[in-house]
Amino acid sequence: MTQLIRALSFFVSIYMMIVFLRVILTWFSWLRDSGIQGILARITDPYLNWFRQFTFLRIGHVDLSPMAGLGVLALVNSFLSMLALHGRITLGITLALVLQALWGLVSVIIGFLIIVLVLHFIAHLTKQSNYSRFFQVVDSISQPVLYRINRFIFKDRIINLRTSILVSIACLVALNLILRILVSIASGFLMRLPI
Repeated sequence: MTQLIRALSFFVSIYMMIVFLRVILTWFSWLRDSGIQGILARITDPYLNWFRQFTFLRIGHVDLSPMAGLGVLALVNSFLSMLALHGRITLGITLALVLQALWGLVSVIIGFLIIVLVLHFIAHLTKQSNYSRFFQVVDSISQPVLYRINRFIFKDRIINLRTSILVSIACLVALNLILRILVSIASGFLMRLPI
């Protein structure tokens, strides 16, 4: 039975790599009509399309559904690995794995937002925001984040854009660290549950 579970975990890992490759290749428009892109699409799109139906996974121009799909595959792979290692799965281990998978997704989103805000800061310093389509997309993604964080921190006070971006980056970094610590503590507690 353990060998079967390890084999399933191996196949899930391979499929994760294929999905990841498919996502990366979609970033290169000159590869869209290639044969490999078509093969990868037939293998991965039925799975990824299930996640694309959830509209909350779209933030402006960014589609987070592939990350959600990869997160679910990572959760299944962790579950299978833990089952192969321990021979059984408790409710506590299952809850810890779900918590870690959710944290992985949230962590990626926070990291992505930090990168977008850093790019926005660079665009602001170099005065690129009005001229480049790329920085216009960065601006459209970062504006809702800046608004919400600054509304929470500064209430109705007016602050300049540079301060707004730097405070938002600092808040997201702090949030990431705090949540990482809390998830680590909660996961350790859940894994020790006897049920």
